[in-house]
Amino acid sequence: LEDVQQSIPQPTDDGRNIFFHETSCLKKDGIVRLNARQACAIESAARANPEWNVYVLFAAPVGFRNRTTQPILDALLAYPNVHLRYVNLTTYANDTPLKEWMARGEILRSQYMNSHLSDVMRYLTLYKYGGTYLDLDVIVQQSFEKMKPNYAGAESPQYIAAGVINFESKGHGHELAEMCVRDLLANYNGYQWAQNGPGVITRVLVKHCHTQSITNMTQHCSEHFTVYPPSAFYAIAYWNYKQFFEEPYLKSALEALNQSIVVHLWNKLSKDNPVWVGSRVAYGVLAERYCPKVYRSCGHVF
Repeated sequence: LEDVQQSIPQPTDDGRNIFFHETSCLKKDGIVRLNARQACAIESAARANPEWNVYVLFAAPVGFRNRTTQPILDALLAYPNVHLRYVNLTTYANDTPLKEWMARGEILRSQYMNSHLSDVMRYLTLYKYGGTYLDLDVIVQQSFEKMKPNYAGAESPQYIAAGVINFESKGHGHELAEMCVRDLLANYNGYQWAQNGPGVITRVLVKHCHTQSITNMTQHCSEHFTVYPPSAFYAIAYWNYKQFFEEPYLKSALEALNQSIVVHLWNKLSKDNPVWVGSRVAYGVLAERYCPKVYRSCGHVF
């Protein structure tokens, strides 16, 4: 794969960039691998935002061996706005506040390296380019075109989650992205799972918006930043994740998600719950609707 820092098209500074990060490839065999659910997230983002570039950034130099064995990748690459790229970790932080920290290899000593690298990369990428970061366990239902830049979503009254984040490449958005990067530097904890992801954006906004209350945050910060309610991106809370996988919940789950812009599937908890292609569970029905090419190419189990 080409290095994102040198390849064309480059992310644009008008904000029409969507970024996904695949950080678990550091320990693998150098082959591009995406499972059906990750590919579904990417396809749904590309379909809903055909005028935007969708970058899938791999944290190691990976490539293709035999494409015919990966119909899921072919399904994805049918979209001209999907770009698979490699991130050179040694140079990616150059010209950013994280340069020395990355050079010291601090991240490689983390007990949760994959998820912590993903935390660092999302803020670093938004600092460098601006645009929208998405987790790989989502389904995008609506276009981002009409959304005012600079936003994230609450997953509960206490927490702003880090699964959907948008910062502009300049102005207030860039300032906030820099605050996030600097917060990572100051508070990085390689031993605590949630310290670096949701912790960062929550701490930065509490400071920037001068309020501890997540529900009042948009009021306090309305010119600079929007905190969407849980219904926008996290309508089904993580403790109810089974609703995506069990047929009796189909109707109520789809109703709960009807107005959501993005659906978050809580992969950390839900990854071992199978979805049989054609079954009437919410995740399968949403996949068929929003990532049809991937869903059709993934075999019997999604």
